[in-house]
Amino acid sequence: MNEQAIGSGVGSGAGLEQQAALFRRELTAIKSEVEKVIIGQERVVESVLTAMFCGGNVLLEGVPGLGKTELVKALSRVLELDFKRIQFTPDLMPADIIGTNVMAHSDAEGETSGGGYRIEFRKGPIFTQLLLADEINRATPKTQSALLETMQEKTVTVGGQTYQLELPFFVLATQNPLEQEGTYPLPEAQLDRFMFKVNVPFLKREGLNEVVNRTILKQSQPIGKVIDGKRIMELGKILDQVVVTDSVRDFACRLVLATHPDTEYATDEVKNFVNWGASPRAAQALVKAARVRALADGRVHVAHEDVKAWAVEVLQHRVLLNYDGQAERVDVGQLVNSIIAKISRD
Repeated sequence: MNEQAIGSGVGSGAGLEQQAALFRRELTAIKSEVEKVIIGQERVVESVLTAMFCGGNVLLEGVPGLGKTELVKALSRVLELDFKRIQFTPDLMPADIIGTNVMAHSDAEGETSGGGYRIEFRKGPIFTQLLLADEINRATPKTQSALLETMQEKTVTVGGQTYQLELPFFVLATQNPLEQEGTYPLPEAQLDRFMFKVNVPFLKREGLNEVVNRTILKQSQPIGKVIDGKRIMELGKILDQVVVTDSVRDFACRLVLATHPDTEYATDEVKNFVNWGASPRAAQALVKAARVRALADGRVHVAHEDVKAWAVEVLQHRVLLNYDGQAERVDVGQLVNSIIAKISRD
């Protein structure tokens, strides 16, 4: 049976091979530069870069002091992106993020007829390219919801006026999995807008020694620009040409369906412990991320292994446990791995 390929420009032959090689070289250069600052977190760096080339947002979860904020700062320098940071707190308001309309004095004669005043929109820190939402779960749900439109549409609407953000635009958010007092769990609609949820592990002995050496003992290495925002957009277009066969696409879809307890693909664990599974955005994210991995490996076609490689990051925050699952403290990452094993056998 002939399998139909997804993506325009698949038949470009050597042209696509050359673009894939260029993508791989530039991705490797970016990783090498970022890892001069971020020690012992190769998987985290790779995850964030993969999501960014797909145009996706990332939720970084880890205890304080693991370099999550430094990673975002390093990316802004290496990718030459405008960068802003918002420290989320319980008293933060939506206007503190997106901005607000204010009455401003008009100096130009004849500009208004309202006594020398006009309505002016003061842009908030969301008008950037790389937004760090630090400790995002400390803000109230009302404030968290201010990011919903922007994360999906890359636009901001205030007072009936819609503003387009400068592309590329990414939200990288952080949260602490241990300290839950005074926090507000992210709603499902917002979690679904994060392409990846990345668990940032504690450093091993070698990595911890290197961090101390580079910071306290001042043995750090300077980093510089590798590419800019325009080049990120250009490289992102190469992804659309990477071949995805019917078999690979269907594999990604079955993985997503297997997270729903009422489908034929669900494992016994899913049926017992899951209330609701991943959305269609998860299937899209699996295919996009798999294309990046294929290019990084020097291939112009996606394999099943490329989809499996990012399944945990794509699915773990989109699977909602039921009461039994929460009571048993089911590890969603392990649950996803069991789904991968079952679907791979079928």
